[in-house]
Amino acid sequence: MKEIKAGLIGLGTIGTGVVKVFQKNAELMEKRLGARLRLVKIADLDITTDRGVAIDPALLTTDAYAVLRDPEIKIVIELIGGYEPARTFVLEAIAQGKHVITANKALLALHGAEILAAAEKQGVNVMFEASVAGGIPVISAIKESLCANRFRSVLGILNGTCNYILTRMSQEGLEFEAVLKDAQAQGYAEADPTFDIEGIDTAHKLAILISLCFGTRVDFKSIYTEGISRISALDLQFAKQFGYEIKLLAIGKLGYGKIEARVHPTMVPVDHPLSDVDGVFNAVRLQGDFVGPVMLHGRGAGMDATASAVMGDAMAIARDLLRKGPLRTPSMGCAQSALADFPVRPMDELVGQYYLRFGVLDRPGVLAQIAGILGNHDISILSMLQPERQIGGAVPIVLMTHEAGEANIRAALAEIDRLDLVREKCHLIRIENDLA
Repeated sequence: MKEIKAGLIGLGTIGTGVVKVFQKNAELMEKRLGARLRLVKIADLDITTDRGVAIDPALLTTDAYAVLRDPEIKIVIELIGGYEPARTFVLEAIAQGKHVITANKALLALHGAEILAAAEKQGVNVMFEASVAGGIPVISAIKESLCANRFRSVLGILNGTCNYILTRMSQEGLEFEAVLKDAQAQGYAEADPTFDIEGIDTAHKLAILISLCFGTRVDFKSIYTEGISRISALDLQFAKQFGYEIKLLAIGKLGYGKIEARVHPTMVPVDHPLSDVDGVFNAVRLQGDFVGPVMLHGRGAGMDATASAVMGDAMAIARDLLRKGPLRTPSMGCAQSALADFPVRPMDELVGQYYLRFGVLDRPGVLAQIAGILGNHDISILSMLQPERQIGGAVPIVLMTHEAGEANIRAALAEIDRLDLVREKCHLIRIENDLA
């Protein structure tokens, strides 16, 4: 029986899940491969903590280089996360001629070009299905099943923590801080949730999806990123009255030679499938020129779902190794030389509809002043709500605009926020109706 040896760096939650798959489904994988895929070495700084899985102590080491420089190991699985030393370890594995599997979306978003160029030069593969949407096979779908399509757009609900918080707020009328605290208690949110709630995690994933869908390099820093920490229960209530749900949406579009790359709270029509993605679930919606709209939906995180994606990559690499031929599918679905360099469209060029919530003094003529300033900036009002209630002494005025330019909206809001009658700065949420 042929044997392919793998090494693991990082024995955290996902690493433990990978060990469980190796142990529980070894016979199944052997049957499907026609060869034995074996985990022979595990590196982690902490090898004494009980992870709830029995591991032969002979497999454990605190030295990552014992994995990286073992000539018998052909596949290195990197699951430590972060930028360093993950980048150094991955580049070392590539230099040693090993194939790499990673779930590290932050690493790929910032250093993906360097890593993938090194892998192509060395003739090895870097696979990263688990880096986006956990167990949902979106990356393999883009690279393989849908690879004959030109993609018009990629849209995603890519962070289970944010989606859980917004779902609870919407369904139960709770405020952000209360739901976040409960999410942390249940293990759905980290002790420091900044990367999740401020949209950074989602932007990392969007950078990867844009590169795959549009065959381009994208600078992570050019992705407009806004989180959900300013969303209130009132915003979700008003959104429903207008016929929308609020989701933290990753949006990538290609048109007229430019990329739209943005992450922000978005009002999604209630009759759109993305509005029904609730709780910790993720979804990715792709629009191809031949296949049309395709949506993949499932668990976007967690030990088992993410370990499943890691092991799918391991099986794919094992099949390539057994063929002893050239790599069947490049890491990005195409050669690095085929990648284009589309510029990212500045947010000021965005044109769309907007939800605006103001907190103002309850005086005659207030709405007329606001409407006048909006009109001076070529912004017209589609509909309005002015409920009879107080928010810290301020009366809310809620508007939905017709299509307007982002630059005009920002200029108008800066002027309105300077008015003496404004007691709460305007809260803006973008409305996305072009979700085909």
